[in-house]
Amino acid sequence: MAAEKYIHFDWAVKRMLRDKANFGVLEGLLTVLLDEKITITEILESESNQDSYDDIFNRVDIKARNSKDEIIIVEVQLSREVYFLERILYGVSKAICEHVSLGSDYDKVKKVYSVNILYFDLGTGKDYLYHGKTEFKGVFADDVLQISRKQQDSLRKWPAGSVFPEYYLIRVNQFNELAKTPIEEWIEYIKNGVIKDDTNVPGLQEAREKLKYITMTPAERLAYERHLDNVRIQNDVINTAKNDGVEEGRAEGRMEEKIENARNLKNLGVAIDVISKATGLSQEEIERF
Repeated sequence: MAAEKYIHFDWAVKRMLRDKANFGVLEGLLTVLLDEKITITEILESESNQDSYDDIFNRVDIKARNSKDEIIIVEVQLSREVYFLERILYGVSKAICEHVSLGSDYDKVKKVYSVNILYFDLGTGKDYLYHGKTEFKGVFADDVLQISRKQQDSLRKWPAGSVFPEYYLIRVNQFNELAKTPIEEWIEYIKNGVIKDDTNVPGLQEAREKLKYITMTPAERLAYERHLDNVRIQNDVINTAKNDGVEEGRAEGRMEEKIENARNLKNLGVAIDVISKATGLSQEEIERF
């Protein structure tokens, strides 16, 4: 029996998971990622959430409650862009500003979690999941700034991490593990569209029921397949550009090596015509060194 085919996560976020009936899928991902029960109350309306079938990249802002019954804003962003740092900073800033009314007190600012699923190679780190948050450390004492009991009433959101945004970077391409933990099962689905038949991971159980490819209408399948083709084309363009850059770099390196060898031979008094034969450079080029 063929394995069940599931709709890829990036498409599901754009088209399906904003429906209240499907909130359980995203709630599961956030619950596993943040390690506490997350309940989505609404998908926030903003210009970033406007639907576009031509938009390969996407961001969705979510209003939710955590296990302490605090209201939080979660920004889920799927990115294949090079300028991802600027993008996530801009996204977090907009998420904060769009959902605080002009003139409101600053205590209306909500905690933002920026969840970024990166479909491109990033950096040289070994891990596939990174977490970043703000804290104030002493430059000289290397301690973390704390507040006194007397200040706790006036500085209700402290330490800094309780109000400053937190960032999660999921490096999809870096994940090549056998999925053993809940977050690994989630990343396996995000990367390959694979969900275990016997999964009991929050969100993935719902995804097995709600994100089956076979349940799509012919029109939905056509749009979905077109989306996958666009992603493949884009990835091919990116990989081709990378390969061209590598080859160009290699060619430049070989030329620099030839020039350096020719310069050294010339300094040793070797005849120009001999240097030309040895390096492949023209005599005119060698004369200019």
